[in-house]
Amino acid sequence: MTAGGDGSQTGVPVPKAEPAAPKAESDATWARPDLAGLLVVLAVALALRLPGLAARGTWDADQGHDMLVLWRLFVDHQLPVLGPPTSIGDFHHGALYYYLLAPFAWLSNGNPTVVVGAIALAGSAAAGVTWWLARSMAGPLAGFVAGLLMAVSASSILESTFIWNPNIVALFSAIALSAAWQAHRTGQARWWVVAAAGLLVTMQAHVLGLALAPPLALAYLLDLRGRPSGEARHRILRAGLVAIAIVLLGYVPLIVHELGSGFSEIRAAIAFLQAGGQPVALSLPARLLFVGLRIVAWPVAGLLTDHLVVGVVAGIVIVTGLIWRVRSAGQPERYGAHLLAATLLFGWIVLGAGIGSMATVTALPVDHYHAFLDPIIFVAAGLTVAGLWRLTEAKAATANARIAVRAAAGLAVIGLLAYNLSIAPPAVALDGGWPAAQAAATRILAATGSGPIELRSLPAFKAPDAYGYPLITSGAEVSGTLDTPTAWSTAAAAAGNGTGAVPGLVPPADLGSAGAIVVVCDSLFVPDCGGAAEQAAVPAGGFRLADRFEAAPGRTISVYLPAGQ
Repeated sequence: MTAGGDGSQTGVPVPKAEPAAPKAESDATWARPDLAGLLVVLAVALALRLPGLAARGTWDADQGHDMLVLWRLFVDHQLPVLGPPTSIGDFHHGALYYYLLAPFAWLSNGNPTVVVGAIALAGSAAAGVTWWLARSMAGPLAGFVAGLLMAVSASSILESTFIWNPNIVALFSAIALSAAWQAHRTGQARWWVVAAAGLLVTMQAHVLGLALAPPLALAYLLDLRGRPSGEARHRILRAGLVAIAIVLLGYVPLIVHELGSGFSEIRAAIAFLQAGGQPVALSLPARLLFVGLRIVAWPVAGLLTDHLVVGVVAGIVIVTGLIWRVRSAGQPERYGAHLLAATLLFGWIVLGAGIGSMATVTALPVDHYHAFLDPIIFVAAGLTVAGLWRLTEAKAATANARIAVRAAAGLAVIGLLAYNLSIAPPAVALDGGWPAAQAAATRILAATGSGPIELRSLPAFKAPDAYGYPLITSGAEVSGTLDTPTAWSTAAAAAGNGTGAVPGLVPPADLGSAGAIVVVCDSLFVPDCGGAAEQAAVPAGGFRLADRFEAAPGRTISVYLPAGQ
């Protein structure tokens, strides 16, 4: 029998070539170097996320829509029962995302910078939780490497600096995994309740977070099976029931919606699955290879297709290191490595086989689909570096081997840190962020005066909420946003054509002669902004072009007033 990393007798021998992992924290005290390491991780994470938040994050339809929902919640007391619409199928993410951000929107009177500040804090906290997970598995060095890599990760910084539902996933998936690990390590059943709370937010913040549920459920069942009969088993059974209750409670808004809508969300999800999901031309093996590389490369090297060599090399090294820890680590680290590897494997298969857009290269992002797996990549890197470090402490290791291995591991970590700093997101978003949207709204109001405004979007499937929100919060009477559809936008969306142009539609009757039509055109989808598509989007005769300007690169706004004005 050998002592595990937590001092327990595990019955699994530690390989002779590798000393046992440092004893995990006692939960009573942490050594000063540990606390110093955590403080460094958090300080770096905050320093790289908080400055200049107003302009750093992109501001487009999704951000405007989310803020509109929050505005309706605390101003008009309209409680959301559905979350943001998904980009795969005609269903929605969970509404819990809005309720988590609502206090920050309310306290700031709808200031998006404060809301994105909350997301930046969540991203920083994710680095801290990742530090904790890796540290409790394999000691201080593992925690410091994992936490610091996440703190400096260009991808994690990007995900922390704008408003979007997937951007809170990494924190809560890290919480869920950490709690499941702590339940095993400490034997305390209450950690499963924490794991359920983290899983709930992960699933609601992005629907593909559902792929985290089966590995955690399996870990719970294995934990239950390993408990002796009696009070210990009863405690974990009670914790499981509380966990199920928490998840069900979190889905009350969706249940309310489904009961009142004839189960429209469920029917839409079933229709998506029956249609075969998303089609893709690649064969299944090629798809799995590409998606697997994409998953492991994104957290440490950014978008795979932009940084192919670095992404592939880093991804292969990290996966190889995780496999090594699964096979060679002593307990309890080996159990933790198994938990991480099983979760990563299951998520890879689900995404690779079921989500076609993951295996394609498009102008639209899809890397948020696997955000729930990001903490695993950082922890795997931490476990690998710590394992190599301990390997050189064996008596059989020569001084030269010790120096070479440690230098290689250190240089690899420093290289990844430097590389991510070199590809960090710009200080100002390409579209100018929230300040640019405010400036565009001010210009629209200067052209339209105090009359009502109907927003029309090209293409029709992309709502003009990026400018609807600053207009509404400025006191303008606005229609045409996602939450206030007009006759034109409803018919255009139903038509399903690429431009969103529906000839023959006229403004709603209540617009009157005093109303303005503002067309928001995105050249990513409509190449001739200001051309034929826009002419079809505005009634022939009766309106004149009052202003046209580029609100952001590739985003043109045209303001039409009644001919008599």
